Parts: sequence; C-alpha cells; structure tokens
Amino acid sequence: MAGKSRGEGHIGLLNGIAAYGMWGLVPLFWPLLKPAGAVEILAHRMAWSLVFVAVALAFVRRWAWAGELLRQPRRLALVAVASAVITVNWGVYIWSVNSGHVVEASLGYFINPLVTIAMGVLLLKERLRPVQWAAVGVGFAAVVVLTVGYGRPPWISLTLAFSFATYGLVKKKVNLGGVESLAAETAIQFLPAVAYLVWLSTQGKATFTTEGAGHMALLAATGVVTALPLVCFGAAAIRVPLSTLGLLQYLAPVFQFLLGILYFHEAMPVERWAGFALVWLALTLLTADAWRSARRARVAAAIDRAPRTAEKPASAAVDA
Repeated sequence: MAGKSRGEGHIGLLNGIAAYGMWGLVPLFWPLLKPAGAVEILAHRMAWSLVFVAVALAFVRRWAWAGELLRQPRRLALVAVASAVITVNWGVYIWSVNSGHVVEASLGYFINPLVTIAMGVLLLKERLRPVQWAAVGVGFAAVVVLTVGYGRPPWISLTLAFSFATYGLVKKKVNLGGVESLAAETAIQFLPAVAYLVWLSTQGKATFTTEGAGHMALLAATGVVTALPLVCFGAAAIRVPLSTLGLLQYLAPVFQFLLGILYFHEAMPVERWAGFALVWLALTLLTADAWRSARRARVAAAIDRAPRTAEKPASAAVDA
C-alpha cells in the first residue's frame, strides 16, 4: 500500500508539473495564431474548448452532473459569472501576449495569491496572520513601485490577477470538477463565440478559412491547449497535498517571465526589477508561512493520534 501511495504521489507530481508547465509555456502558442486578432482567437478558444471537453466527457460517460446543475438555478448563475470572468481573463491574456506584454502578464499570476488573500479578507471576512498581512503590504508596495516604473498602473497584471482570483472564488462556491466546470462554462460561452465568428466571417475579417489548413488546425487546437492542462491539474489535485500544488503554481509565471525576457526580449528596467523583487519577497513570506502552518497542523494531528494508538493494545488485551 505504501508503494502504491508513493506511485500515486509521483503520478500526481508529474501531472502537476505538466499542468503548470503547459500554462507557463502557452505564450509560445498564441503568436502562432496571427494574423487572427485576440478576440477571434478568444472566440475560437471558447468554441473549441467545448468540443474537446464534450468529447472527453462522452468518452468517460460523465453526464449526471449536467442534469443536477440545470435543476439548481443558483449554481447555474454562479457558473455564468465564472464564465464571464474567465472570458475576460482569457481575452486579456491573449491580447497581452500577442501585444508584447508577456512579462506584465506573468506578474498577474505572481500577484494572484496576494489578491486572493486580500479578497478573502474583504469579502469573506477572513482573519490573517501577521506574516500574511506583511506579504499583502509588500505586494501593495510592489504595485506602487511598478506603477511608477511603467508610468501607469500595471492594469494587465491587475486585471489578470483580480479576474482569476474572482474565478477561483466563484468556482469554489460552484463545487464542480475541473473538466465538468470547463464544460459548463464553455457551454455558456459557445453561442456568443460562434455568433461572433459568423459575424466576423460576414465582414470578411475572419482568418479561419483564409490562411490555410495549418492555421485552421492551430485555431482548432485552442480547445486542446485550454483543456489538456486542466485535465492534468485535476489528476494532480487528487494525488498530491495542497501545499505541493501551492508551490507548483509558481512554475507557470516563472516560465512566462523567463520567456518574456529571454525569448521575446521585453525590456526590464531597474524599477521593474525592483517591483518584481518585492513581489517575490511577498510570495516568499506567504509560502514560508503556509509551509510552517501546514507543518504545525501535521504535528498537531500526529500528537492527537498518538494517545489513541497507545490505548489500542490495552483495549485489545481486555477483549482477549
């Protein structure tokens, strides 16, 4: 059993690395879809994602959740909110990558954990530990420094961070599996996406049928690019501890940041390095605090189990 557990852990870890690795390398994909504009790419992503997940769900025959969801208007409304928020997130991200703002986009996912914590305090009235308050404060200082550095607020980063944090909050309320949730969200997105693509075609501005078979295949592949990392993430989430997933999540923005500097050759003046350094300091504080808290919880659980374990031989002797 221990060997099986270790094997499951290794599978989960590999799936987690694959998921966050794919999310981190996706900036290499969106430029391949030019001359399609960001909105056209977004519409294809929404439409083809539904096709991909519908095929996947048909293969595993998991449809019972759909009937249950349709009978729960409140959950359905939350799915609609999640669909709207992730549409904004996807659209801004695609536009930012294809407009030469990969580094600023990566910042959005670096500060996302800080935004999530801030939203927990403001919306859910959660109480923070002192180190978490310090991390949020350092993160706010980083945004101020980056605003000075860019000459404007880093609105791409903030939009990505707040939209994804909101998406995570709503998904927590909906409580659907990753693939099922994506299917529900893209089902809501599907008709508007197709309607936009039809309209674009009537205007003679669509690129799907005018740029060759390779371009068509790449636009259709947006469904796979969207859904495949999510499938890997789902496989990781049920096999590895949340603390491990929490560390793995930084792979994606690290890869995006490195691609922005080393591959896309985006500028990084001193003030931007200073802002990013503050963000990384905040994340270091946050990660260390979470790790320490998880370790204390494990020790407390082990101490709680110890007396019961010691009592078992005595009770067994009485039964004998």
